Amino acid sequence: MSGADTDTWSNAEQEESSTSSTCPVCKGIGFVYPLLASGNPDFSRVVPCRCTHEELRKEKLAQLQQYSNLGALSRLTFDNLIPAGRYDEATSQQYFTQAYEAAKAFASNPQGWLILVGPNGCGKTHLACAIANHRLSLGQPAFYIGVADLLDHLRSAFGPNSDIDYDQLFEQVKQTPLLVLDDLTMTVTTPWARGKLEQLLDYRFNARLPAVITTDVPVEEFEENLRGHLTDPELCQICVVQGKSSRSLERLGGLELELLRKMTFKSFDWKRLNLPPEQRQNLEQAFRLAFSFAESPQGWLILVGPNGCGKTHLAAAIANHLRQQGKSALFIVVADLLDHLRSTFSPESRVSYDELFERIRKAPVLILDDFGEQSATPWAQEKLYQLINYRYNARSATVITTCLSLDEIEGRISSRMVDPSLSLVFNVMAPDYRGDTKADRGSRSQQRYSRRRRLS
Repeated sequence: MSGADTDTWSNAEQEESSTSSTCPVCKGIGFVYPLLASGNPDFSRVVPCRCTHEELRKEKLAQLQQYSNLGALSRLTFDNLIPAGRYDEATSQQYFTQAYEAAKAFASNPQGWLILVGPNGCGKTHLACAIANHRLSLGQPAFYIGVADLLDHLRSAFGPNSDIDYDQLFEQVKQTPLLVLDDLTMTVTTPWARGKLEQLLDYRFNARLPAVITTDVPVEEFEENLRGHLTDPELCQICVVQGKSSRSLERLGGLELELLRKMTFKSFDWKRLNLPPEQRQNLEQAFRLAFSFAESPQGWLILVGPNGCGKTHLAAAIANHLRQQGKSALFIVVADLLDHLRSTFSPESRVSYDELFERIRKAPVLILDDFGEQSATPWAQEKLYQLINYRYNARSATVITTCLSLDEIEGRISSRMVDPSLSLVFNVMAPDYRGDTKADRGSRSQQRYSRRRRLS
């Protein structure tokens, strides 16, 4: 509508309204003649009167609401969402606040894909629906559907009594300006179901159509095609939402401890000025190797060095980096790992040994800290060998830190650690950073350590 159309004329203005509720401009007709640039009415056409704008807005909103498929979820908005989440834990609040800010920004300008990862009950569906409801309030379309409901709808469309054409429904989901796909899971076991999801996501990925996707599965656990879409850095933003009741395997690990949560790449100081240049250069190289592994976890990274050299910090930084990206990583001290396995034999244990060991050895990224003398007993040696051997044969991404030289580790384990086709072994030369340790004192410690180590 041109600028001239904002002015209107109606002969109703020449007559008094019959009732106080009748619009004095259109006299209740709802349409008027727009004014030409000359100021005269254009009797060749009519436009809606301004008194109908609110009614039209409400009608459009109702149409968008019906189109959105939100139903009762229309109540889930940013207004009734706590920005820090519902849990008291500082870590949960930090993650939720980041996801909340990302959702608000996406709702204002939906571009690319926003992936919300977290356990059931953590609030990710509320965030996703709040985005959709915000878009509706702006008069913009959004379509919500759960993956299970989508697949059920598509299956039912094949039935003889279906009221909707299969292609029509699928095209609506594919083409909608903003898709909110709730509860993307790995439990779609049939080839047909997987094919439909891949077809949908392939289309929206190639067309760069905006989407909000929620899932309780770490993105790296999806099959290669879906994983490639969900982790594309140019299209996707991944936000982790943690929940108090999370049953994630990661809760076994040590990253719940405050000190380890603070061990990030940003807080790692490889420019320790008290170190000689050779050790400073070595520490920088260790930092870059660890960061490269965190960006693309493949193979094994073995960090060898004396206590306090920084290898645990780098291992924890890898785990924290992966979690920030919505990926799963289990960081655990080897002594704690063995304790967890022993505890399953207790009558009070809620998990069986087989179940726990299976979950640990199949962790997408496993980080074993302080691999050493804990393996002195035959039982411990056998358990660690079974774990190492499984991950070696499966070529699973693994990080191991140890104070021992590799010839001090049991031969059948160390032989797998030094396999150059899978593993990268790096010796961290820096001395203990704790307290007021001096560089020359650390150098003497490193010399003693170096004399007893041997690398293959």
